[in-house]
Amino acid sequence: MKKVTFNNKNNSFSETVNAEVRNYFQENNIKQTGDWRLYLKSILLIPACAAIYIILLSRGLPVGLELLLCVILGFFLACIGFSVMHDANHGSYSESKRINYLMGLTMNALGSNAFIWKIKHNIIHHTYTNIDGVDDDIAKSPVLRHCDSQPYKPIHKYQHIYMVPLYAVSSILWALVTDLEKYLKRSINGTPMNNIPMKEHIIFWVTKVLYVVFYIAVPIYFVGIGPFLAGYFLANAAMGLTMALVFQLAHVVDNMEFVDASDLEGKMTLEDSWAIHQMRTTSNFAMDNKVISWFVGGLNFQVEHHLFPKVSHVHYPAISKIVQKVCKQYNVPYNYIPSFTSAIASHFRTMKKFGEAPQQLKMAA
Repeated sequence: MKKVTFNNKNNSFSETVNAEVRNYFQENNIKQTGDWRLYLKSILLIPACAAIYIILLSRGLPVGLELLLCVILGFFLACIGFSVMHDANHGSYSESKRINYLMGLTMNALGSNAFIWKIKHNIIHHTYTNIDGVDDDIAKSPVLRHCDSQPYKPIHKYQHIYMVPLYAVSSILWALVTDLEKYLKRSINGTPMNNIPMKEHIIFWVTKVLYVVFYIAVPIYFVGIGPFLAGYFLANAAMGLTMALVFQLAHVVDNMEFVDASDLEGKMTLEDSWAIHQMRTTSNFAMDNKVISWFVGGLNFQVEHHLFPKVSHVHYPAISKIVQKVCKQYNVPYNYIPSFTSAIASHFRTMKKFGEAPQQLKMAA
């Protein structure tokens, strides 16, 4: 991994916004971790998924209703990822490290791996957001082109169309391909994964086996191969599409900035501080929609999440007002898109833009 640093000499914006948010919690005697609102989600979503799973194994419902339940199951699993797993693996679910660790293993229950995800997401993505060559979240080349610095292929002209089925199978790829690839290479987009504890090796293989047992073997045994394939792909399409789209709406939409680290040698220092870099590369959406906020675990407040990753998502709407005020004070951009549908349109528009041939290729043609 290339050494990337930030120019934190003038860090007054970060110091001010941190101080004001800290004062908010202190003055209101509120903990930064989750509260009953987060725990209620866990109580509702996790048993709901277990109940739907058991109902589907019983094959006692009309086929149309069973297929609908598969979609609902996939969507609820994505919501567990947004609302439970995400907070827990950031250490914001509870003040207890043990509870955070255990609830973070819901990522393994979804098919992926919490240990790998924390390196990929917490360390790499949150530190080097939208830095091409480091941030694994935009490292989908040559299949998808997420920024101008990535190599162009003629097929990218259609990426805003074929990305939809790719997103739909993304959860299957996480479970059965990409996690295994990162684990065996001991590397995430060039960032080494060193000194993996023996406990994590055991958890990786045990939970992968359990995934095959509970998501593949048991359903085939109870419902047969045909119904299993239909249900498995439908549930994963719902989960993968939901998770991929929501995460993409934070950084691959209109007006987001990207940094190219591919042609740099040695240490690179950006002109911006880390906090300012987050503000230039992150966007909110549908901030006034409480229903969407509930289902996506506050990830429509990505600006607040990136500035305060150890604060539970249940507090984002409140602290967003503080962040906006400080942004105005320091003339720092605060990116947001008013609605979910307009954010979706913005992502498709952005991917279509990056699918266009660079100017030099157009001139050569």
